[in-house]
Amino acid sequence: MSVQAAKKFENFSAWFDDLILRARIADNRFPVKGFIVYMENGAYIMDKIRELLEDELEKTGHRKMYFPLVTSEELFGKEAEHIKGFSREVFVIDQGSGEQKLIIRPTSETIMYPMFRLWIRSHADLPLKVYQSVNVYRRETKATRALYRVREIPWNEAHTVHESPSDAERQVREALEIYQKVLERLGIGYMIFKRPDFDKFAGAVYSLAFDAWNPDGKVNQVATIHNLGRNFAKAYGIEFEKRDGSRGTAYQTCYGLGFSRVLAAIIAQHGDDHGLVLPPIVAPVQVVVVPIPFKGQEREIYEYAGKIRGALAGRWRAALDDREDVTPGEKFYHWELMGAPVRVEVGPREVAEYSATVARRDTLERVKVSFEELPSKVEELMRSIEANLLEKSRRMMLSLISDAGSVEEVKKILRDRRIARIEWCGEVECAERLKEEAGGEIRGERYDIAETPKGRCVVCGGGARFVVYVARAY
Repeated sequence: MSVQAAKKFENFSAWFDDLILRARIADNRFPVKGFIVYMENGAYIMDKIRELLEDELEKTGHRKMYFPLVTSEELFGKEAEHIKGFSREVFVIDQGSGEQKLIIRPTSETIMYPMFRLWIRSHADLPLKVYQSVNVYRRETKATRALYRVREIPWNEAHTVHESPSDAERQVREALEIYQKVLERLGIGYMIFKRPDFDKFAGAVYSLAFDAWNPDGKVNQVATIHNLGRNFAKAYGIEFEKRDGSRGTAYQTCYGLGFSRVLAAIIAQHGDDHGLVLPPIVAPVQVVVVPIPFKGQEREIYEYAGKIRGALAGRWRAALDDREDVTPGEKFYHWELMGAPVRVEVGPREVAEYSATVARRDTLERVKVSFEELPSKVEELMRSIEANLLEKSRRMMLSLISDAGSVEEVKKILRDRRIARIEWCGEVECAERLKEEAGGEIRGERYDIAETPKGRCVVCGGGARFVVYVARAY
């Protein structure tokens, strides 16, 4: 069964802004630009995303810590490329005459690494792998958009220190696997790009990014991974005694996942004309039981609905919607809006047959099962919903990619709210010209699959060195 999702493709902004407020995800009306209020459902889902990620980090030996919110101008300025990349984005606390100004973290390299210098003495202290889930702050100058581009960013950042470049490379691969596991549990379709050198993280050797598709044709960067080489270790003096007794400079990586951007991807990719469609693992209510009362049988129906809820509550986050002043149809509408993965309907026929009618949110398909079969059927549906969301999202992502052989073709693809795949010579001048003439930016070359150029750069006509993707981005 196909469920309509036309509204988000016709006018994404209106659909998204309306949905996040009505489904109690977030309220964007806070009177300071770029700051929003996460309402109960948005906060709950982000907490579940955080738990899912932190569980994977803990399994791979990362240690949870909390570092201060601020750093000094002196520490912030130690890595030249880093300060150059972030200098326009930081919020500054002016402590008054004679006091040094404090920088509120846009990310935490300059806050963590002076401590790493104190903690690391020898190779026995390595690898060091730490993370924190906190808010970071960036003074966005572009137009802000709720969840996508905000000034207060809830995220998780991990930072690691290693003996050798090969150890750092292995850590990059581990970070990739962690993020892939998390995003796939959430059914998110994405591509992994190696960013062009001109667009890598300030101070990194190279950067990888997870770009998720969006119904308006833009891409949503939900996570990034950076191999820092020894750039920051040299700047902050992170040295250690090597196995042969000599002194060495450490190698580092860092990576971050934005909770609000992942939340935005869940809503944008899975949502439809009825409302949210939530992956079971993050849904505040996973199963809702809706009684359908019939005159003279109300008590039996409500009692049986309560029994069903009790049978499911040990395994799932189950709710009984026993509001008497709301019709069953209004309850169906409400829980479809809220994205509850499974709805169980109980009326006089179900009571008589000792059965239940079960509806799945992603397709709205309904099936009748016996009371004894209900727990196993709900388990089966949860697995099926999770797999279906991922498969649909991946299929949609692939359908949005079109090859372009000229700047004009790129322009048309972007105008049609799609993603262009082109061949590029690698020159910054061509990337800048493409952005100016077509309105999209080079996101990078695929890191997860190998693609080899066979022709010429679509901008200058010179020999192509890369197959890259061009899109508008948040």
